[in-house]
Amino acid sequence: MNTNALDADASPTLNWRSPEGRWSPLALVVGGGVALLLALLIGATQGAYSVALKDLWPSAQASAGADVFWHIRAPRLVMAVLTGAALGVSGTLVQGLFRNPLADPGLIGVSSGAALGAGFAIVFGPLLPVALREGLGVWPMLVCAFLGGLLVTALVWQLSRARGQVHTPLLLLVGVAINALASAGLGLLSHVASDIQLRTLTFWLLGSLGGSQWHSTAACALVVVAVLCMAPSQARALNALALGEAQARLMGVPVDRLQRQCVLWVALSVGAVTALTGMVGFIGLLAPHAVRLLAGPDHRVVLPASAAMGAVLVLLADTVARTAFTPADLPLGVLTGLIGAPAFLWMLRRRFTST
Repeated sequence: MNTNALDADASPTLNWRSPEGRWSPLALVVGGGVALLLALLIGATQGAYSVALKDLWPSAQASAGADVFWHIRAPRLVMAVLTGAALGVSGTLVQGLFRNPLADPGLIGVSSGAALGAGFAIVFGPLLPVALREGLGVWPMLVCAFLGGLLVTALVWQLSRARGQVHTPLLLLVGVAINALASAGLGLLSHVASDIQLRTLTFWLLGSLGGSQWHSTAACALVVVAVLCMAPSQARALNALALGEAQARLMGVPVDRLQRQCVLWVALSVGAVTALTGMVGFIGLLAPHAVRLLAGPDHRVVLPASAAMGAVLVLLADTVARTAFTPADLPLGVLTGLIGAPAFLWMLRRRFTST
């Protein structure tokens, strides 16, 4: 193992390639910035209605292309960046917390809790008065999904406590059990739902950015940007935790506080984006793993790079979802699964057959 990459006091180099052949932070910043810009340009111009580059500037004269971009496509692109960044950083935090590159934000129950909350709102929302239901629009489902993710995560956290401490293996097992329970609850809601409600719930579970609007995207951005700004502050602590909880405590890392903060940030960011987009899988697993293959395990590099990698992956996947079967949209969650699973298997085989 390259212990220098895990050393909390090690400083990233500014060379393009490290002695081990991995990408340096400078290479990741440049490469990630270029990839993100290209993904944004491709996503902005491609779709059922092609938009010219001149229509992308705020000073562009009123035209059909400018209206399509600024009122429909731009909020969708911003939501794609927020979703990918939130899932990428959350995946890194969960993998660092469990010290397992195969961990996923769904393990702590946030995704299944959000799905259960959305299902509750979809099935029982019609019980609200008609005037109130029409006035609130989709906000009851968004709020229920967000609160569902937070409440289920809080339940997993409380059930994982033993003798005043949260034990990571117990947290994992409790998360598996609560996810199964949430899935059963979702199955029960599907059983009692009407045909229209069942269709709505099914499409929400498949994931999509098609409903992105400026006001909801702005509300989500407040949560996601806050988490993206706070998460790097725990990079050194996560580096130390990679050596084991006992070693991290000896190095002065407040492991209990680190666990609480990481779980809270994951619940907030994933809950916020899942409430708006539905279930988008594999990004939180694939993005951090790809970054580690490129640049090593230093969380000071992996956290911001995973945010950029996740944003690029979601932008490209959403572009394909919008253009592959024009004018229909392919569900984003289905596409990320179809692309992410083979890509992840290839990376795993490449990693373990080259050692």
